[in-house]
Amino acid sequence: MARMKRPGGDQIIPEPSRRRDAGPPVWDGRDVDFALGSIRAQLETRVSLVGVTSSPRSDERISAVMGLLAEGPSGAEILLTRRSQSMSNHRGEISFPGGRVDEGESIVDASLRETWEEVGIPAHLVTVHTELSPLSTFVSRSYIVPVIASIDSKTDLQLNSVEVDRALWVPLAELARPDTFSWEWWTFDQSAETGERPMYFFHLDDETIWGATARMLHELLCLVHGVRE
Repeated sequence: MARMKRPGGDQIIPEPSRRRDAGPPVWDGRDVDFALGSIRAQLETRVSLVGVTSSPRSDERISAVMGLLAEGPSGAEILLTRRSQSMSNHRGEISFPGGRVDEGESIVDASLRETWEEVGIPAHLVTVHTELSPLSTFVSRSYIVPVIASIDSKTDLQLNSVEVDRALWVPLAELARPDTFSWEWWTFDQSAETGERPMYFFHLDDETIWGATARMLHELLCLVHGVRE
């Protein structure tokens, strides 16, 4: 029987040559404490859980994004943004605050700067915990390094309207729900993306998270649940 899922949004998602359902999430059946304090403790185990990292290709530009956590009524929530329709790449997609790493800038400093520029959260309020596995995007030729951090309490957001249409705090517990998360195996026959690879989706009531952001969220949820990807 097909699993019920929430409506999702109007994000434009490409169609693969072939697709097949991947079944339940790898964390299926596991209970977890989603309180921010518990999540912070789980982040300390990251090194023993993630796989081998990669290196950027010669034609890729290095970017940093910020997965920012804060406490909410249902436990830890993560800050997501919807990219403006005026952006040249990934317009209208749900993403983390982030962007290119400037020359001489560290990954962490870039993620803090971009978070300030895009949503107005100053660096001095942010506690950085760890980095997740880097990943490459085919459309924008980016090598993205996710930084996971937290703030002690939510602050008013000041959105950069040129880059961000919307910002939303989403509980990790909501992202892990069976009607929110799904994943499939996709095959692309005639493109730079060859072979079968997993694709992750988070269907909210009015947005769909997919692509690189969904892959990062999947790794974070695996870490929180104490399972390997």
